[in-house]
Amino acid sequence: MDKKTPVVLSLGGSLVVPTGGIDTKYIEEFNTFIREKVADGWRFFIEVGGGFTARHYIEAARKISGGISDWDLDWLGIHTTRLNAHLIRTIFRDIAHPRVLHNLTKKITTLTQPVVVAAGWKPGCSTDYDAVVIARDYGAKMLINMSNITTVFDKDPNKHTDAKPLHKLSWAEYSHLVGDKWEPGKNVPFDPVATKLAKELGLRVYVVGKGLINFAKILAGDDFMGTVIAP
Repeated sequence: MDKKTPVVLSLGGSLVVPTGGIDTKYIEEFNTFIREKVADGWRFFIEVGGGFTARHYIEAARKISGGISDWDLDWLGIHTTRLNAHLIRTIFRDIAHPRVLHNLTKKITTLTQPVVVAAGWKPGCSTDYDAVVIARDYGAKMLINMSNITTVFDKDPNKHTDAKPLHKLSWAEYSHLVGDKWEPGKNVPFDPVATKLAKELGLRVYVVGKGLINFAKILAGDDFMGTVIAP
């Protein structure tokens, strides 16, 4: 893979804060991994999601308020991404851009740090979409999606025991699986709004789960466990 262009990483919030609280062990391993890759010449944009924290807030608001708008639910999710992102930026504070990127209309014109941490931008999509916008605006050729979803399946494996893993998909095939409508807190490998833009850009996206060894294999151009979605 080419180190001349940055790698965009969509880091699922559920890896940062799973149901049992902040996963300090995983974040420590992630911290070490990214620093090793930076020392080897790689640059990263890390877009951090809201994950379980966002879904807990969204579910609570729905339960208490009933007819709350999608706009308000999305803003709940966006603020959880910003909290998670501040945690990650604080950990990388000595090698990261000094602010969390969350207004994507304000581009960084002079970028000297090897790591930029980003969070949710606006309602109507997930941080997957924000990651695609970053890839477009900063010339990235690769987007790696890390979450608690390790592979794309032809149907929800939590509901269907006969679900089959899909290791290579076109954007048209993937779009057929996930549809084209965004819902606050929707849990899919890559959100429908992000899918539409990634398809237009001809972007290559890797869905790989949480494994850092798997991540390293992608950077090295080796075979990995997961799914590639490409033109």
